[in-house]
Amino acid sequence: MTDLPIHDVLPDLRSALRARSNAVLVAPPGAGKTTAVAPALLDEPWCEGQVLLLSPRRLAARAAAERIAELMGEEPGGTAGYATRMDSRQSARTRILVLTEGIFVRRIQDDPELSGVSAILFDEVHERSLDSDFGLALALDAQGALRPDLRIVPMSATLDGARFAALLGHAPVIESEGRIQPLDLRHVGRSAEKRIEDEMAAAVRLALGEEAEGDLLAFLPGVAEIERTAERLEGLGVEIHRLHGSLDPAAQRAAILPSREGRRKVILATSIAETSLTIDGVRIVVDSGLARRPRYDRAASVTRLVTERASQAAATQRAGRAARQRPGVAYRLWEAAATAGMPPFDPPEILESDLSSLLLDCALWGVSDPAGLRWLDAPPVAAVAEARARLTVLDALDTDGRITAHGKALARLPVEPRIGHMLVRAGEMGLAEVAADIAVLLGERGIGGQDIDLSQRRTRWRRESGRRADAARAMARRWAKLIGPSPAHPASGRGEHEVGICLAIAFPDRVAKRRSADGADWASVGGRRFRLDPLSPLAREDWLAVGAVQGSAAGARILSAAPLSEADVLALFGGKVAEHRTVRFRADTGGIEALRERRLGAVRLSSGSDDRPDPQAVTAALVEGVRQGGLNLLPWSDAAHSLRTRADFAGVETLSDAALLETLDEWLPPLLAGKRRLSDIDRSQLTGVLEGLIGWDGKQQVDRLAPPEFRSPAGSGHAIDYAAEGGPRVELRVQALFGLSEHPMVGSGRIPLVLSLTSPAGRPIQTTRDLPGFWAGSWSAVAKEMRGRYPRHPWPDDPAGAAATLRTKRADARAKP
Repeated sequence: MTDLPIHDVLPDLRSALRARSNAVLVAPPGAGKTTAVAPALLDEPWCEGQVLLLSPRRLAARAAAERIAELMGEEPGGTAGYATRMDSRQSARTRILVLTEGIFVRRIQDDPELSGVSAILFDEVHERSLDSDFGLALALDAQGALRPDLRIVPMSATLDGARFAALLGHAPVIESEGRIQPLDLRHVGRSAEKRIEDEMAAAVRLALGEEAEGDLLAFLPGVAEIERTAERLEGLGVEIHRLHGSLDPAAQRAAILPSREGRRKVILATSIAETSLTIDGVRIVVDSGLARRPRYDRAASVTRLVTERASQAAATQRAGRAARQRPGVAYRLWEAAATAGMPPFDPPEILESDLSSLLLDCALWGVSDPAGLRWLDAPPVAAVAEARARLTVLDALDTDGRITAHGKALARLPVEPRIGHMLVRAGEMGLAEVAADIAVLLGERGIGGQDIDLSQRRTRWRRESGRRADAARAMARRWAKLIGPSPAHPASGRGEHEVGICLAIAFPDRVAKRRSADGADWASVGGRRFRLDPLSPLAREDWLAVGAVQGSAAGARILSAAPLSEADVLALFGGKVAEHRTVRFRADTGGIEALRERRLGAVRLSSGSDDRPDPQAVTAALVEGVRQGGLNLLPWSDAAHSLRTRADFAGVETLSDAALLETLDEWLPPLLAGKRRLSDIDRSQLTGVLEGLIGWDGKQQVDRLAPPEFRSPAGSGHAIDYAAEGGPRVELRVQALFGLSEHPMVGSGRIPLVLSLTSPAGRPIQTTRDLPGFWAGSWSAVAKEMRGRYPRHPWPDDPAGAAATLRTKRADARAKP
């Protein structure tokens, strides 16, 4: 076996695992950990069963198993084998089984004791995939409860071993120095205005021209860019290979193996080639600096592929592929200074993914709350709550968060819960084949064209020829078989809406009803608004089942959908249709508007007036109308206005706006019994409520500090206007004040009344806050003028010493005894 840097630390790893169950291995890319560690453990005294080596990707799993078997002088399936979702090579003799993380999760769910397994090696744990984090959490849980003898070894290419060591009970960390080959970094940049495939093709030609030997590995964000770059490199005189996850195994093997004709190779790859496998002969890397990753949009409740800048860690991994076996060179399509602006690491999937599958798997494990497991980064609480709500709607979890029989069926399907729910429920309706087709169309872009209408795409796909279309149809057939045979008497008459029905089952919250005449605006059951190109034939439909959307939560663009009828919607979700009786206050009428609606989620199916609204709802709406519109909406009497104004002047807060609004729910509802308008309230009852709220003591305080009227020396009563500008004001004839030598006051602060004095005819003659000053000052001039106008009335020279009267001089004389 070739001597590798990892061999120097294998004795330390074996010693650590003899002493305890866990260890962490940190080894840089190319050190040999993937192929050397598992074989080194087979002869350990504790290792009587299999060693499971977990790999993040199918391609890497197959390549690792094949390399280990080759080093042992065997074929895959003997001592070393592999198991992936699409392929498996293993036998009763297999001691080292390389499997993808998703396959491991299924295996430990089926057998929590991991019978016959002695050790689990988690390769490339620094990538922090969701399956890797979850698989490690399950393995630790099984180790703690059932298998204390089980060995667990996370293997990382970065120096993050301390966090993993703490998670594993402060396990020892074994570090390999690795072997560093010279690596030349060349930053060639690129023009932002040009297409990435044009720039990549130019960079590949440049690299092949400058480097006389060695194969070339080019990193592009996705399959479409790989295909367009390959087209631009035709006629280059080298072998062109694609390398991505959707290729068949034979094509993937051809990409990573040396050329049979000995020619130079150009391998156009996605990020699948960043880690886990060594590609013989590669000493040149061309890196676009871009990556396409799944990103979950929580506002839109969809996971979409997003093209973004690669992280610094990914760029380092990519460049390192050129120097694994000998000195290499990496061409980067960005300026050297731009590296610092790239994100340092890819965020762990668990922090930004849809956690529906994770939560369902946790429930299958018997853990309703993921917080009960050990995580390097705990799942976000909000994401867990959202996933729980979605799984409850899909009948996968009960209201207590426990998995249902339907949920167990979904958990065992190799698809996300929404799609699994569609496969199972549609299968029960006799639509298994349609549902399987839709599952494939949703996951494979471009099959059947780019039409928004999935029904049209399905029709075209069924007529398409070619390897990709054939492979997709084979996958659909496998998925249809997973859910068992169709019912003996399948539902019929679904016709053109079969695709829409399946979509609606998968995405019940995205069932949408047209809101605008042109079909551009749609309202969904889940409450989101969707936008559709009005030129699309689907714009003429009344109902759509929406499969994929893109854009903001307020108006996401529909990317895929299929038509439905209202009868289909009611047949599927009739049990969820609810009648809503709403009562709302109308400020323009001062009354209520009562409506009766039938709704499916946020979509209104029908509406009309409610002739018999709930009395409590009517009262609540009127009260809320006052709360929002203010107390002035109530029909206050003059007496009530006066009492509130006087109380405010007297400093009694009980009747203030703030106090009355604070206690609104206590005093207003009794006045609204049997009424539908605020104007119907009895005004006298409103005044009585105020008097009841202020109480006897409060009323006495108000009367003392803010009396309702001023009693003049003549015995007449005059209402005091406490709301008047300038202070409390009273209007009366000047003769009523004769004999008064002090100015009248109100309030605890002895505030002078504003006296608005009038003539016998009621015309204003003087306004004063200082009556004695008026008597001593301008009274003589006023009296002189008044004697000329009103000679029959008394106008004494000394009004302070005269008798107050409202009569003429003759009437006064007759009244004397």
